[in-house]
Amino acid sequence: MGKKRKHTETEALANGNKEETAIERPKRTLLGFKDGSTEEENKETSVVTFRNKEKVLVTCSRRISFRYRHLMLNLVSLLPHCKKDNKVESKDAKGATLNELVELKSCSSCLFFECRKGKDLYLWMAKCPNGPSVKFLVNAVHTMEELKLTGNHLKGSRPILTFSSNFNKEPHWKLLKEMFMQIFGTPKDHRKSKPFYDHVFVFSILDDHIWFRNYQISCPHTGTQKIDRGDLEKMTLVEVGPRFCLNPIKIFAGSFGGPTLYENPFYVAPNQIRSLEKKQKAGKYAKKVKAKTRRKMHQLSNPLEVDEFADMWKE
Repeated sequence: MGKKRKHTETEALANGNKEETAIERPKRTLLGFKDGSTEEENKETSVVTFRNKEKVLVTCSRRISFRYRHLMLNLVSLLPHCKKDNKVESKDAKGATLNELVELKSCSSCLFFECRKGKDLYLWMAKCPNGPSVKFLVNAVHTMEELKLTGNHLKGSRPILTFSSNFNKEPHWKLLKEMFMQIFGTPKDHRKSKPFYDHVFVFSILDDHIWFRNYQISCPHTGTQKIDRGDLEKMTLVEVGPRFCLNPIKIFAGSFGGPTLYENPFYVAPNQIRSLEKKQKAGKYAKKVKAKTRRKMHQLSNPLEVDEFADMWKE
């Protein structure tokens, strides 16, 4: 029988083989691999970068009309960072329900299309769960399918947001501008977005209304003709759609409610407009009735004289 090796000899052989083959890996801990560097050195080397994780939940109320539903689907196609959900019953407790849905979908904002009486469309734009939130009345709705415009841009591309100079005049317009930038701006390096800027979202204020337009950035690429970088004279804008107009009603401090930060003094509800139109139509009929009664009273107060020859031909 051969002699057994001593324990010290086996350790020396094992260490020699390790040195020849590879360097020993650092020990693994719960926080990663443990190397000889200190925590201060790791903090200096690591650079903290901000990552925009904005996600928008887009949903609507029940009994919404086809045109407003198509408008919602157009916005869903324009926003690659949005998530679509089932319809929500628009009752008094819709705020709590929508906040729960936003939390379940891991979103930070919400666009809620609320249709009333099958005619009036209200848009709730909210930052969840702490607010603020805005309620708009949507007018002058034109969808992509309805307009049949010639513009066409890449789906999922990032838009350029442009605002008119009126947004910097008053504080409530500044707040709305910041909300539009956060909700409609596509986050960088989003998995569903494409790293191209080929269309423009235009927000302009006219008569205390916000008008939305979507334009494609068109430039010639035929043959050898190419546009130099920064040459904006040859670029043109072609409208894509959709179109709509937002009339702000109230701005709330919370999500779908809370203290009122701003109330539009020039807002007139659609029900009041319809009632005034009915009163105007009813006024025409009332004028006719009054004219008939005046004619009868005039005939009674001014009777005609008796005709002497009225009974002459009866015999």
